[in-house]
Amino acid sequence: MLPIKTKKELDKKLRSKSPIKSLGLVPTMGALHQGHMALVEKAVSENDQVVVSIFVNPTQFNNSDDLKKYPKDLKKDLALIENISSEIIVFAPSVDEIYQKYIVSKKYDFHGLDKVMEGEFRDDHFNGVGTIVEQLFKIISPDKAYFGEKDFQQLCIIKKLVETQKIPVQIIPCPIIRESHGLAMSSRNERLSMEMRLKAGFIYKTLKTAKDKFGTKSALKVKEWVDNQLLKNDDFELEYFEIADVETLTPLKRKINNRKYRAFIAVYAEEVRLIDNIALN
Repeated sequence: MLPIKTKKELDKKLRSKSPIKSLGLVPTMGALHQGHMALVEKAVSENDQVVVSIFVNPTQFNNSDDLKKYPKDLKKDLALIENISSEIIVFAPSVDEIYQKYIVSKKYDFHGLDKVMEGEFRDDHFNGVGTIVEQLFKIISPDKAYFGEKDFQQLCIIKKLVETQKIPVQIIPCPIIRESHGLAMSSRNERLSMEMRLKAGFIYKTLKTAKDKFGTKSALKVKEWVDNQLLKNDDFELEYFEIADVETLTPLKRKINNRKYRAFIAVYAEEVRLIDNIALN
């Protein structure tokens, strides 16, 4: 399996496959794991043709060191994809191919979805996400695009992008895939020591207990409890824990009947930033 590197080559490949009744896209930054593979398998089951993009997007990194350290293993990625289907098209462009001379983000109005949680701590991050996702949608013109719920805020942002930019694509949310001890699968997990990777199951365990407590306690009490749990654990540094409305991502102050809420967390372990979330009701 050989990746396609240019937009021109990709267009030629897709035209050679026509007519395609349904084209699915799984956008990734590589360093693929079983969470990504679950997205790819779902895409293959629902479309005539699937494109997996592999591109580490520089405009969504607010930390240059994080960009440098982001894991890359294209050979391994291609092997994982080919195990699912040799008919999948892999688009792995260079930064120059996507951005030409100007590596800058387009500015978007995400109606406040980008101002909380990740947006509060990662300046301009979601403009970078929007820029590359809109580019990929324009280049590939998929009918469906698949995104994991681990990045739930990103999923909300992309839905808003599609709505505001009037892009004709259906966004398919896919459940979080977890390691056996509960840690949400992420490419960044590769940067953890094996000991820390096992310990990091603590994050999901904390979220599950927070969900139980949310049934009887106020959001403030649940937040205080989570803060205390992280303070007592020297292995992790809490960046934020937030309970928010799933539609607006507005931080919860008082529960309202018939509203859906989700808990979001970001922590550092061995200088690696890990995020997770859980539906509360």
